[in-house]
Amino acid sequence: MADERKRILTGVRPTGSLHLGHYVGALENWIRLQQEYECYFLIADFQVSDHADEMDLVRSSVFEVALDWLAVGLDPDGSHFVIESLVPEHAELTTWLSWWIPLGRLQRNPTLKAEMADLESKSVPVAFFNYPVMQTANILMPKAHLVPVGDDQLPHIEMTREVARRFNRLFETEVFPIPEPLVGRVPRLVGVDGNAKMSKSMDNAIYLKDDAETVTRKVMGMYTDPTRLRATDPGHVEGNPVFMYHDAFNPDTAEVDDLKERYVAGKVGDVEVKQKLARVLNAFLDPIRERRAHFEAHPELVRTALAEGTARSRTVAQATMADVRAAMGVNYLE
Repeated sequence: MADERKRILTGVRPTGSLHLGHYVGALENWIRLQQEYECYFLIADFQVSDHADEMDLVRSSVFEVALDWLAVGLDPDGSHFVIESLVPEHAELTTWLSWWIPLGRLQRNPTLKAEMADLESKSVPVAFFNYPVMQTANILMPKAHLVPVGDDQLPHIEMTREVARRFNRLFETEVFPIPEPLVGRVPRLVGVDGNAKMSKSMDNAIYLKDDAETVTRKVMGMYTDPTRLRATDPGHVEGNPVFMYHDAFNPDTAEVDDLKERYVAGKVGDVEVKQKLARVLNAFLDPIRERRAHFEAHPELVRTALAEGTARSRTVAQATMADVRAAMGVNYLE
């Protein structure tokens, strides 16, 4: 029986385990929406060209990402876990769509520009320029209606919408729906060092698999208010990473409000604020750790989720490419 729900496509690059920033920026939306939509959760291994010399990391990360997805409560019985490179139609659609995306359009993409700057002196491979095109193909392949993303990915979604409209208009068809973005509750969670966003590459992340001792150590070392030298000094709440995390994860709003009031008045020290945050985060992560341990002990369940989801995605991709080839008139031998 066909699934009549509208579709979601979203995913991550396999460059390591997932962290709290992934959760509030994306995963909690995925969990909430997986009953309402037919969801395709993509492990985008074609898009890690900046880790071309670290294929052991990429291989292990495919499994790590799937473990984290299962641990937070994504259900492979109702959704589809997909390994990008095992669905070759992604590469085919990327090639066709690249016909209609000017290089200048990619070079102006603010996300791509920022990521290129992060590469610093590294040589930039052609695949790095091409990955926004592949993201567009990924979204359009299952004919997704909704794309839950972090706010840094919004330029990619806008380009996808432009390409879908252009394709439909050029070939006088409605092959692709025009996807809508959905940004997470916390668009960008800063790192524990107070810099930029939480990031694996900057080593400023709290991971979903971190044990309680590790989480507590990271929280107690968090950046707070550099202008505050003593606990009796009035402190700043705005822009303070510790309070950002309280706002994102502490369900006791009365406790958070009390801490903020006392912090501004110079009546509470960083130690107490951090200790309460560590308690909150460990309480949040405990059930995730428990589920992760279960799936680590049963790796066959992880492999099955990946195999079945990828097979389902391949079936959908073949149907989409049949529509694309028919619209373009490139089904030459039929």
